[in-house]
Formats: sequence, C-alpha cells, structure tokens
Amino acid sequence: MTSDVSGRRAASPSRRRFVTGLAAGGVATGAGLWHLPGLASPGRAHSPTVLTGTQFDLSIDASPVNFTGRTRPAVTVNGSLPAPVLRWREGDTVTLRVANRLPVQSSVHWHGLVLPANMDGVPGLSFDGIGPGETFTYRFDIRQSGTYWYHSHSLFQEQAGLYGAIVIDPREPAPYAFDREHVVLLSDWTDLAPAALFRRMKKMAGYDNFHKRTVGDFFDDLSRDGLSATLRDRGQWGRMRMTPTDLSDINANTYTYLLNGNAPSGNWTGLFRRGEKVLLRFINGSAMTYFDVRIPGLKMTVVAADGQYIHPVTVDEFRIAVAETFDVIVEPSGQDAYAIFAQDMGRTGYARGTLAVRDGLEAPLPAQDPRPILTMDDMGHGGMDHGAHKAPEGSCGAGMGTKGMEGGCGANMGHGGMAGMAHGGGMQSHPASERGNPLIDMQTMSPQPKLDDPGIGLRDNGRTVLTYGAMRSLFDDPDGREPEREIELHLTGHMEKFAWSFDGLKFMDAQPLRLNYGERMRIVLVNDTMMTHPIHLHGMWSDVENENGEFHLRKHTVDMPPGTKRAYRVRADALGRWAYHCHLLYHMEAGMMREVRVEERA
Repeated sequence: MTSDVSGRRAASPSRRRFVTGLAAGGVATGAGLWHLPGLASPGRAHSPTVLTGTQFDLSIDASPVNFTGRTRPAVTVNGSLPAPVLRWREGDTVTLRVANRLPVQSSVHWHGLVLPANMDGVPGLSFDGIGPGETFTYRFDIRQSGTYWYHSHSLFQEQAGLYGAIVIDPREPAPYAFDREHVVLLSDWTDLAPAALFRRMKKMAGYDNFHKRTVGDFFDDLSRDGLSATLRDRGQWGRMRMTPTDLSDINANTYTYLLNGNAPSGNWTGLFRRGEKVLLRFINGSAMTYFDVRIPGLKMTVVAADGQYIHPVTVDEFRIAVAETFDVIVEPSGQDAYAIFAQDMGRTGYARGTLAVRDGLEAPLPAQDPRPILTMDDMGHGGMDHGAHKAPEGSCGAGMGTKGMEGGCGANMGHGGMAGMAHGGGMQSHPASERGNPLIDMQTMSPQPKLDDPGIGLRDNGRTVLTYGAMRSLFDDPDGREPEREIELHLTGHMEKFAWSFDGLKFMDAQPLRLNYGERMRIVLVNDTMMTHPIHLHGMWSDVENENGEFHLRKHTVDMPPGTKRAYRVRADALGRWAYHCHLLYHMEAGMMREVRVEERA
C-alpha cells in the first residue's frame, strides 16, 4: 500500500473535507478501477452485506476507497468496508474459511467470543497467522448470543478497514421486545498509511492537539481561580510536560469518522415505521476513538452491554469506548427523521446517520458540545487543581512528571508502602518496575472506581448519561465463588515518547501472566496515565465488581478513564495462550499488551 506520508497539515478547505467527508464513501468497485466513486449525493449511502448460516467464505484483499475526496487503499473483506455482518445462532457450529489475498500476513479475531485458543486469531499466540495466498479455516461452537464484532489482529489492518459486526441470535427469546433492528458500527478512517501514522505519533505525539491553552486562557483562569491556584495548576502541568487539552491522541484533524462505512455527508439511513420499537446494535469498531452517542428527541433504553443482557437503563446519551458494544431500544414517534449523532470525546468531529420513515430524509444535527479540559482531579489527584488538596512535602505538587521519574521531586510519591485498596481509597502504591522508569511520565495518587461518573465532558450537561454504575447484569454472578487471589496491574505510559505499557513494562519485556485453569481470581487495574484505556482480555469474561467488591456487570472490554481503579473477576476456564491489551490500536502496538497463559494446576 502507498500513501502520502508527508504529515503536512491541510489547508482550510481540505480540512473541512477531512472532517465531514466529501461523499458517502465506500469501496470503489467496478473492473478494479480506482475512480472517485462518491462525489455525488448523500443518497449513495450504503450498508454492509449481511451473511447468515453456518458456512462462510471470507476473502481479505486490498480495495480502493474514497471518504475524503482522495482514493486510498483499504483492507477489505469480500470487497467491503466495513466487512460483511455475520449473523449466527446460539448453539450452532460455524465454519469460516478465510482466504488472504494480501501480500502480507493477515488474521481475524472474533472479539468477545468464548472459543478455543487456537480459533482466537492472534498471530504468535493463538496461531501462526494467515500467510499470503493461504486460507485458514476457523471452526467453533457458538455458546453465547448478542452483539459482537470481528477484526484483524495483524499490525494495523484493523485501522485500514478489516473489521465487521457479528450478531448472534439467542436460543431463548430475548427479555425485551422489538419490531426491527439495525447495526450501527462506528469507526475512524485515515488517508495516511496506518504505519506512517504510528511513526508520526512516535515522533510528534501531540500533532493533533490544536487546542493547547493560551495566554487568554491563563487570564480567564486567573480571574476565576485566583493567582495562587492558577500558577499551581500551570506548574503541575508544566512539570508533567503535558497539556490538559490532550484528550485523545488522534482526532478529526486526522480522522474521518464513519457510521456503517459512511462519512457524515453520506447520511446512512435506518428505516422505521411509526409505533415500532427499534433495536440499535451499537459497536465501536474504531482504532482510537471514543464516541459520545445521542439521538436528539429520543430516549434510548440500554438493554445489553458487550452482548450480555442488563437491567434496562433509559438514557439520553452514552459514551462507547473502543471495542465496546451497546444494544439500545428506541421508539420513534412524532418525527419523520431523527439524527444519530456520535461526537468524538475531544469534540473535534463526529459520525452521523439518520433514523427515518423513508430514504432521503435528514434531521438537524445538534451543535457539538464544548471542548472538555482535564483537571488534576480527573487524573486521581484529589482535587489538587484548585488547591483542595496539598501535595506531600517535598513533592513536585502532583507526584508525577519527568522530573519525578528521574529521582527528583515526586520520585517517592506512591511508594510509601500504603497499599491501595482494590476498590480505591487511600494513597496508591506502585510496582517497583515503575520507579525511575523513563517510559513513565505520571502516577496517580488517589484513584477511585468512578463507576457513577459519566466521564470527562459529560458531567452536568443537562442530559441523562449512561455510567457503569447504572448498568447491572440481568443475571447473578455466573461463577458464584469468591476470588482465590488477586493481581494488580497499572496502566502506564509516557505521552511525549508515545510509549505505553503495563507496570512500565512493554509487551516484549514482560513475563506472561499465569492463571490456573478453573480458578476464580480478581484483576485490579490502576490507570496511572492521563489517557482513557479500554482493556480487553481475550477468551474469558471480565466480571466488573462494584465499590463493595460484589459482582456487578459482565463485560469483555473494561473502560479505564484517567484516575480510576477498577476491579473485575475472571474465571480461568479457557486453556491456552491469550492476548490481554489496551484496545487503542496504537497503544497496543506501542507496548500496552501482555500474554495470559491459562495452564493446568501443577
């Protein structure tokens, strides 16, 4: 694949095309010609093909696409971006013959599915990958139902387009009724070759942060907070060599956001009839983007999270982390069209679609929300942004930053032997591998679960926003045992170096986590970074606990905002080697990944 990797910033007209997409987008088909397929009307919107049954033939290849006015190469499945929707039935056995037509190795991982390790699709762990010109046959039993997705686990092919939806119909009727359904698959697209984008991140991690604070912001803060608090705040951020406007590594200054493979101007449309209950299966299949989703004029009742039934929760808006899925029911009435509006967490762009009684209709789009600003409290530093909490004597004031890692001020923060509790509270201890580590630029002091926090940019916005605390599985703990042991892992990183890891150790430097087959154990995650990370354990469920250590919510991907400490139970019921990683693609490639080995007890 070739691409313009100059990294030059676009002029204003091109910038606008990048954000909205000149056209509906999609794969440029027809005699293999790389023409511009979509400089036409929004009526060119499309949806991926739906494949049903138990036998499937999938072909991975390169195809030209156009989302921005430029034809670029993508990785497609059966010529489609997104890949076809796969529809299965719980209890069936499916066979998928996946042919690789690329000149490089490829793979397919079935995200969130419980299956044998050799069918999981992670090269180097689960199998050897699918070589150029080869066909690999996946065959496994379907032991669950709900909304899931699939994607490549080979380098950056997921970013380049190899992802698609999975819908598994239940053996028993669902505990809710609906009249029709639509898959809503959100993703992010870049005209850059993904490998070139990764290199750019390593060289200039703040490339997309166009909103750094200015002198005007300083005086605004001065008038609101006073001189002492403002100087303290600026000093803390300066010592970290970070900026509170850096909410996401890559945003709409690089990305075009897609809904079912359509740029915003494509206006993907899902039809409804008045009086119907419509089930929307939301999937975040992006590489790096968190979306905040709402349908102005409609309440959304969330009935499933990551494919698992929950007690229904009615909201106006939800944040969907990378790799998560949410099933929601809406009841459109009173309007012919409603906008599906999914703005990115940093408020730089959006994906959009329409629910309508017929094709060709559009609904007004809401204005994007104000751009959020991170505070010290957001990152688990006890409200220090406005002087509510004094830093320990001799520290830099934030207990983090490059100076602290070099052994200067802040070097001892968090290492005083005060062990953090599994569900937050008290000063946080840190593993020895974080001390003096040049790949770590901060550590959290007082992390909390924050299960009832809607998240940065969503608090007090006048809308009811979904939280982890509001969701509760419709079933009791499927295992029932108390955990036998506990493993605590810290999510670590260095913003300027774009280095990411667990406990300060990159994948290549870390030993596998070893679990005993059949044991019930607890994993505690502590986010020591200023970024939000969706953490995915392959092959096993992650049963999130509430603040009291009780089973609360079954997930396959656990979101970890800055300053959080969250615990979940795992039943090690799947023998083999499994991937465990941040699902931000470039964070995983930069080192935030571990191998988990489930082995027979000695």
